[in-house]
Amino acid sequence: MYGWRERKFWTEGWGSLVVAIFFAMTIRWAFFEAYVIPSGSMLPTLLIHDHIFVNKFVYGIRVPFTEKWLAKFNNPQRGEIVIFKYPRVPSTFFIKRVVGVPGDKIAYEQGTLFINDQAIEKKVPLTAEDFLWLRDADFQREVNAYDSKDNYVHFSEVMPGPLEHSILLRRGDIYDKFGPVVVPEGHLFVMGDNRNNSHDSRVWGFLPEQNILGRASFVWLSCEETLPVVSAICNPTTIRWKRFGHVVK
Repeated sequence: MYGWRERKFWTEGWGSLVVAIFFAMTIRWAFFEAYVIPSGSMLPTLLIHDHIFVNKFVYGIRVPFTEKWLAKFNNPQRGEIVIFKYPRVPSTFFIKRVVGVPGDKIAYEQGTLFINDQAIEKKVPLTAEDFLWLRDADFQREVNAYDSKDNYVHFSEVMPGPLEHSILLRRGDIYDKFGPVVVPEGHLFVMGDNRNNSHDSRVWGFLPEQNILGRASFVWLSCEETLPVVSAICNPTTIRWKRFGHVVK
């Protein structure tokens, strides 16, 4: 009789809730976690209010609640989009693209990225799909309330690999010169795809690899606006249905 009651507790009672919470926390700790894109620094690749799943397992498994590795499988590579703890405020999470790995020499001048003294090619994209998602409102959320989509040019950037991804450059801007700098061991150099509107390694320096939480995987929900009262929930009338399952590149 005791065994029957014990089994019932774990399958139908409070025990089943404990088991469900345990499995949910395990998945979140070691495998996948959901995040929401709050800003336009990764436009046009990731849109404001894209809800994404981040693959934590791809780089390894950490000791719970620490930055120590139980097992490490891979190192972040150029071109990958990673979510990480902002080095200056670790309680804040950022998402950027890796453009430099340890030993790389990085410079940025007049809108062109240089890796190991080689200018990274910019070309007209094969498709304008990424750019077509954008709205004027996506740019007016940032510093300039009068900015607009027409002020930007969409390129494909071809990194060594070759790895091709979208970037935005603002028309007519005078681009500051950055670098060259050499990425030290145990660190990365990261940048946003919206190159003129990104608070990244050009501002706050190298990213310690230990701060990385995972790699962006795919969009599972996306909307243009959230509810006015509960800002964490998508307004169902503005859902971007065609972005469901969109793979992050």
